[in-house]
Amino acid sequence: MEQLVHEKVKISPFLVFFLIHSMQFSIGVLGFQRLIAFTAGYDAWVAVIFTGLSIHIILWMMYKIVETANGDMVTANTFVFGKKMGKLISLPVVIYYLLSAVTTLRAYIEIIQVWMFQDLSTFWYSLAFCGLGIYIVFGGFRTVTGVAFFGVVLPAYLLFSFLFTLPYADIRNLLPIFDHSIKDLVMASYQMSYTYSGYEILLILYPFIKEPQKSKKWAQLGVLFTTFLYTILTILTFSFFSEGQLQKIIWSTLSMWKIVQMPFVERFEYIGITNWSIVILPNFCIALWCGSRILKRVTNLKQKYGVLLVSMVVSITINFLKTPQEIKLLSDYTGKIAFFLNYVYVPLLFFLILIVKKVKKKSRIL
Repeated sequence: MEQLVHEKVKISPFLVFFLIHSMQFSIGVLGFQRLIAFTAGYDAWVAVIFTGLSIHIILWMMYKIVETANGDMVTANTFVFGKKMGKLISLPVVIYYLLSAVTTLRAYIEIIQVWMFQDLSTFWYSLAFCGLGIYIVFGGFRTVTGVAFFGVVLPAYLLFSFLFTLPYADIRNLLPIFDHSIKDLVMASYQMSYTYSGYEILLILYPFIKEPQKSKKWAQLGVLFTTFLYTILTILTFSFFSEGQLQKIIWSTLSMWKIVQMPFVERFEYIGITNWSIVILPNFCIALWCGSRILKRVTNLKQKYGVLLVSMVVSITINFLKTPQEIKLLSDYTGKIAFFLNYVYVPLLFFLILIVKKVKKKSRIL
């Protein structure tokens, strides 16, 4: 059951690198260190590497799924479960991407309100951001991919700002190594899985890739680059803060920017927060595109109407999240859904699609 996509809307294989990385490297970067350190202490950097390596296996499974089904997630579900049940199983993924968009944008607005402008209106900012997201997604998938490319390249200079922590870093903070149990490391890996999430977009965008076989190495490189950045950032953070300090700091990445001193800027964290809007923009747009794409495939609703519907729900939902506790609760639920989708649903679908393929092949022979 091949899903036909016009050649002119397809993207080059190397651009998958930017799509995967931009989805993984988002709002969670600003404060993930505290969460994993709470569980596994300063051995948590091991969990960062372990989780990153596990994603390569999941990504390999995803490619096998879409290659066998010769389409996207909906095609794969239909191949295994039948037309009606396959579409029904695919529908909750729309809710996942809706929650992902809400979590990303609301968390970013909270950071602006805490660090920069306390009186910033959640309603008007979210409405403006949703409007920008709609405008970009209406441009088509290639436009969304272009935003992802610039969302990785333009703010890349911010990575060098973390080098300002080196004179104050003490690598001995990480000692002794392996001072925590396997259970603690596994729990830290589970918590890290949401920060890494986003690569599951491959299940939806696969039909839009020219020569998808060539995109495999770029997708794996995207995950590898993300793992490298998270590992370096984790080690720098653990070297800069003591465990006691880190437990009291919610956004440790932002706090590290406070020591950056330049002749022409006094508060570098303001520049970092402002530039982070370029980082989360592709994340938000891809979530809108994926949600509306699945909605189109399941209900035959035109994607432009799906984008408007998803955006409207996002902009309304965001305004019901008033307190940091409510934002964290939604983030936790979204993280659990992401873990289930990547580490339970994908392996299960992988084995089922291989079994169904084998059964159908035998039935044709008979």
